[in-house]
Amino acid sequence: MKYALVGITVLVLALGFIIGTNYYKDQQVKKYGFMAAENRELFIRDHSRTLGSDDAKVILIEFMDPACETCAAFSPFVKKIMAANPGKIKLVLRYAPFHDGADNFVKIVEAAGKQGKYWETLELMFKTQGIWANHGHWQPEKLWDLLPRAGVDVDQIRKDMHNPEIAKIIEQDMADVKALNVQKTPGYFVNGKPLQTFGYRQLQNLIQTELNLQYPN
Repeated sequence: MKYALVGITVLVLALGFIIGTNYYKDQQVKKYGFMAAENRELFIRDHSRTLGSDDAKVILIEFMDPACETCAAFSPFVKKIMAANPGKIKLVLRYAPFHDGADNFVKIVEAAGKQGKYWETLELMFKTQGIWANHGHWQPEKLWDLLPRAGVDVDQIRKDMHNPEIAKIIEQDMADVKALNVQKTPGYFVNGKPLQTFGYRQLQNLIQTELNLQYPN
C-alpha cells in the first residue's frame, strides 16, 4: 500500500509538471502572438533584411549571428523549406551578436549589403565558418582573404562597416532581442509564435502549422 501511494504521488506530480509546462508554452505563444499583432516592429524593422515574397502569409523571423555555427547549419534547411513552398514564406533576419566581437561580423555583412552583396556575403560567411570561426575561435584576418569570393570591394567594406547607421541597426536589434527574451541563436518566431523546443523537426512543424492555417486546402 505504501509503495502504491508513492507511485500514485509520483504520477500525479509528473502529470502536474506536464500540464504546467504545456500551459506555460501555450501562454508564451499567446503572449508573443499578441506582441506580433500589437507591436509588429519588435519582429520586423524597416532595416531588416528579408528574403521571399512580400505577399507571403507566413513570416519567419530569425535572430542570428553570422559567426554562429548553428545559424549556418540551419540556413540551407530554411531555404529548402522556402523553396518547397514558393511565395508562401518570407524570411526576416534580425541580429543577436551575443559574444564579444561578434558585432563586427554583422557590420561586415551589412557593409557588403551597401554594395548589393548582402546575401552572397552571408552565404559565403556561413559556408567558410570552419576557416575563420571554428568553434568560436575567430580569425577575422582569414575572413578578409575570403570575402572577394562574394564579389565585394573589401577596402570599401572596411570603411562602410564603421558607418554609424550599422551600429544603430545592431543596437535596435539587441533591444528587440531583450524585449522578446531571445537567449540564443538562432532564435525563431513564425508569425510571432516562438519556437519553444529547438530542432529541425520542431521548426519545420511550426512552419507547417502556420502554412496550414494561412493556406488551407
